[in-house]
Amino acid sequence: MARVFLIVMDSFGVGGAPDAADYFNDGRSDEGAATLQHIAKACAAGDCDNDERSGALHLPNLERLGLGVAAFQATGAWPVGFSENPDLIGRACAATEVSKGKDTISGHWEIGGVPVPFDWGYLPRRIPILPDDVREGMIEAGNLPGILADRHAEGIGVIETFGEEHIATGKPIVYTSADSVIQIAAHEDHFGLQRLYDLCEATRKLADRYKIGRVIARPFIGERPGEFQRTGNRKDYSVPPPEPTVLERLTGAGHIVRAIGKVSDIFAHQGVTESHKVSGHPALMEETLKALDELPDGGFGFVNFVDFDQLYGHRRNPSGYAAALEWFDARLPEILDKMRPDDLLIITADHGNDPTWHGTDHTRERVPVLMVGGDTAPGQSQMRETFADIGETVASHLGIAPGSHGQAIGRA
Repeated sequence: MARVFLIVMDSFGVGGAPDAADYFNDGRSDEGAATLQHIAKACAAGDCDNDERSGALHLPNLERLGLGVAAFQATGAWPVGFSENPDLIGRACAATEVSKGKDTISGHWEIGGVPVPFDWGYLPRRIPILPDDVREGMIEAGNLPGILADRHAEGIGVIETFGEEHIATGKPIVYTSADSVIQIAAHEDHFGLQRLYDLCEATRKLADRYKIGRVIARPFIGERPGEFQRTGNRKDYSVPPPEPTVLERLTGAGHIVRAIGKVSDIFAHQGVTESHKVSGHPALMEETLKALDELPDGGFGFVNFVDFDQLYGHRRNPSGYAAALEWFDARLPEILDKMRPDDLLIITADHGNDPTWHGTDHTRERVPVLMVGGDTAPGQSQMRETFADIGETVASHLGIAPGSHGQAIGRA
């Protein structure tokens, strides 16, 4: 019996979103942003050379799955250094997001077959960002002396700025991004991990009236700037999807759904039978390989490789992003070797985060959809008008009824 494994390369967009001009980074539009293409161009120019990697971007396994084909379909141009006649083993296309956000939840829910039908609430670009009732409610619920930052910020940067004051005062660090999110950073030891989780749960309730998509606990360790590090104990408190995603439809039909990394949090734990929460690409890869060994017939494995986004996209680090892509590409044969004859592997992304772009936020882009296994014929499928087609492809391969949004992607 068939299985499906869905890998989200978090933020690995391929450009070409038709509405990119309506989305902004640091006051300028996302029109022209293209994560893959601009990394490839930077590598070819020598701008990504360092002790870890050098030269042109080298992704032979993703190319054979059709990554260049998807990029060309999205933008009409081949990424620098990519073959225009690749020896394909997979089937590829690009997909356009119909949800109005360019955030993690919107992308994942739509991948899961449920486009977001409403506008998220976003915190304003001013200081302070929080509505008075949310700030006061947090302080009361957490018995806090106050909060720090209360602004738009990049994660590790705001911890570097306020970390010492946080340790000294006990005030948590609160910030946001262009996503619909409230992030709360606190020291695991000095503040306490469970106390941070409790504060985030209380904040989640306070944020509901403003349609904030996520409240994220961002624990860290270290005693002074230069030593601060975020830990793997991040926890996302998301609102539940407005209707059943393919995850819930599968569990309702008796299938096993194994969520790896932050996937379960993104879907508010709806439709997940097994949650394996690990952090860092090496640990995520090992859990993916383990799922390939263990998942029973009819199972669905869903993993998010988050470091592309949080370590390299937001920090505008094209060389680090390139190295992470090449590491992932080199590990892909291990995944392919473990697939059973009827398994389907889908590799995609949830949005863009061009590390060469202005600002520090996600970029509005199309995403690649790369498929291999089962009865998939190598080649190119038609451009998809919604990410929901990915969820419907999962549903079709596992033999459950179609949902309300999207259509299964043809694989022949």
